[in-house]
Amino acid sequence: MRVSSMTPELDTTTRESATAIVRENFSDSVVSSLRTFGRAVGMAQESVVGAVGDLARRELQWREAILQAWRLITVTTVPAILMAIPFGVIVSIQVGNLIHTLGADSLLGATGGLGVIKQGAPMATGFLLGGAGAAAIAADLGARTIREEIDALHTMGISPVHRLVIPRLVAMVVVAPLLNVLIIFVGVLAGYAVAIGGQGVTPGSYWATFGSFTTTADVWMSLVKALIFGFLVVIIACQRGLEAKGGPRGVADAVNAAVVLSVVSIVCVNLLLTQVTAMFLPTRLA
Repeated sequence: MRVSSMTPELDTTTRESATAIVRENFSDSVVSSLRTFGRAVGMAQESVVGAVGDLARRELQWREAILQAWRLITVTTVPAILMAIPFGVIVSIQVGNLIHTLGADSLLGATGGLGVIKQGAPMATGFLLGGAGAAAIAADLGARTIREEIDALHTMGISPVHRLVIPRLVAMVVVAPLLNVLIIFVGVLAGYAVAIGGQGVTPGSYWATFGSFTTTADVWMSLVKALIFGFLVVIIACQRGLEAKGGPRGVADAVNAAVVLSVVSIVCVNLLLTQVTAMFLPTRLA
């Protein structure tokens, strides 16, 4: 009888302790996330201001920036082409079937081109840079951190942001719009080939509607999106790499976190930019 009288009290104590543990872990996770976000914002601000200062003083690490740009180009060019072709084909087929049902086959060039330019190209650019680019940057900086090279730079009075982050930022800002233009070119050509070869659309009507509905503002907005996505990717990857700890496993965790956070950030920011664009730059005839 004595044991049974103590059981409810033990259960209550256990539930309270479990609730306290969950509450503490949740609060610690939220606080840690906010601190990480704050450090990322601080690194972004320092990188932008430092890049402008290095350019003004002609102290930018051009050789490192060119090397990083070439690495990004080599790991993203072929995947960009392979991604742009099926994307252009899918948009052309899916939209073409709907337009054919409505009896407006001549508008296929407009809808396919707008789909690739306004959404497909910047999203594909962001995902490629957030996958291959973020992984390469986070792995490189994470390995340097684990080997204590970053501590050595601090000891010598050299800023890792100016020496390592800013050249990668410049490289990403240069490569992102170029990759975006490549995906637009390949995606539009792939959609054109499908429309002409498989859906009976004449070349003249395709390019006429494409030129009528696609404006210069749409292309510029696509390039701006690519720049913003590239900026997010390089800041996230550099922060994860510079904060890696725990040996090789820490480098792997940094790479994984950089890729996941990059993709999630790109999706969220793209949603916001799409809403803003729809409000202030609606689709119109050129």
